[in-house]
Amino acid sequence: MSLTRRLLPLATALLGTLLPSHAADLPLDKLRLPKGFQIEVLTDQVPNARAMTLGRYAEGKGVLYVGSNSAGKVYAVELAEAKAKQVRTIASGLTMPVGVAYKDGNLYVSAVSKIVRLDGIDDKLANPPLPVVVADRFPTETHHGWKFIAFGPDGWLYVPVGAPCNICKPDEAQYANIQRIKPDGSAVEVVARGVRNTVGFDWQPGDGSLWFTDNGRDMLGDDLPSDELNHLTKPGQHFGYPYCHQGDSPDPEFGGQRRCSEFTAPVVKLGAHVASLGMRFYTGQQFPSAYRGNIFIAEHGSWNRSKKSGYRVVRVTLDNKGRASQHEVFIEGWLQQEDGKEKVWGRPVDVLNLPDGSLLISDDLAGAIYRVRYAG
Repeated sequence: MSLTRRLLPLATALLGTLLPSHAADLPLDKLRLPKGFQIEVLTDQVPNARAMTLGRYAEGKGVLYVGSNSAGKVYAVELAEAKAKQVRTIASGLTMPVGVAYKDGNLYVSAVSKIVRLDGIDDKLANPPLPVVVADRFPTETHHGWKFIAFGPDGWLYVPVGAPCNICKPDEAQYANIQRIKPDGSAVEVVARGVRNTVGFDWQPGDGSLWFTDNGRDMLGDDLPSDELNHLTKPGQHFGYPYCHQGDSPDPEFGGQRRCSEFTAPVVKLGAHVASLGMRFYTGQQFPSAYRGNIFIAEHGSWNRSKKSGYRVVRVTLDNKGRASQHEVFIEGWLQQEDGKEKVWGRPVDVLNLPDGSLLISDDLAGAIYRVRYAG
């Protein structure tokens, strides 16, 4: 066994105490939430925190797994009574390991062209296993190459492949789609097409249908096109990219080739350049009844808009027929105006339900995981 491998358990065991905490420096008082809701820092020791998934969890104790978008690391946050007790690095050296998904005691991690698996991870946090390659058939481009992944109710692992560009016409069988693979990587199917870059999706409780966010293209000005919340009602639906954006806006270069009416329109226009990423249906009971079954969406925030947009968490309410009926801000304040200038101190990436009914939010800028609960 190599020296590095022998030292890894010691290094990961010490990580929680070696990293300085900056939780007191995060201005939570600037965040605005609906009356009765409270937000706290679960941990600020997860650098570049991106997608989240929950491992084994029972009687208030469990493990939260978090991917990251730099340094190639995956983290495990040990939880007890909804508090973070320790943060460990359980994998490193991976390529943009943003996505994490948990099934049957194993952790699946996306690494651009590969999906890897850490077997029996819950019992091996102090001495993590080496990643096993599940599938390595995905494109190697890093432009929109990082991947949010999750297991669907059908038991398959869903893996999106973004367009390798801002706007282009790539092979639809390889890019700008959502695919699914069996847990052992033995099969692959395309379930949605014309999806420029989704970094978050979830399945509606009850009917099990897939909903997902999609990031609109750049370089059409501040107000076009809108990011999208989409609903897949049958396999193979096409959502417009690169021909049509936001359901009704033909692309200047490719729009003449196909009509917008040929594609599935978004159920909600989320706003231009807000960078809508992680989304989940709220399945807990802690929040008031008006929030149950809502879709919560993390908006990472614009990068090239003249006036910044996003940097918040929004919610979408569904009516009694499961249709989107209202879209409004749930938490904002990571973007501030100070001395006439825009200042960003946090960028929400993903949201996740905890079994106690609280909601977690990851923030890659602050390297933090927040916990939102209702106490009113």
